[in-house]
Amino acid sequence: MSNANEIWGRRLKEARLAAGLSQKQLGIQAGLDEFVASTRINRYELGVHKADYKIAQNLSKILNVPTGYFYTEEDNLAELMLTFHLLSTKKKNEILKFSRALDSIDR
Repeated sequence: MSNANEIWGRRLKEARLAAGLSQKQLGIQAGLDEFVASTRINRYELGVHKADYKIAQNLSKILNVPTGYFYTEEDNLAELMLTFHLLSTKKKNEILKFSRALDSIDR
């Protein structure tokens, strides 16, 4: 099992638990057959299998997280992505403006 699969699975589990869904509930909402839904999500979370990008997009919509959250290796960046994702457009623009100002200070 690769580290990338472990990260992907851990992030999926964290997002699923935060959404208050069981593995079966998530799988069914994602369009999986109810008889395999729990097993499939469990295998994703364990890193045994990794969902293709289309499935990842679907799961991210259901769980209200950005798709990139599943793929980033850095935990701080993943947390930042979640926070940013939930902000209003106005707040997102303010954060972007602030981060650009910070970047120009460091150069």
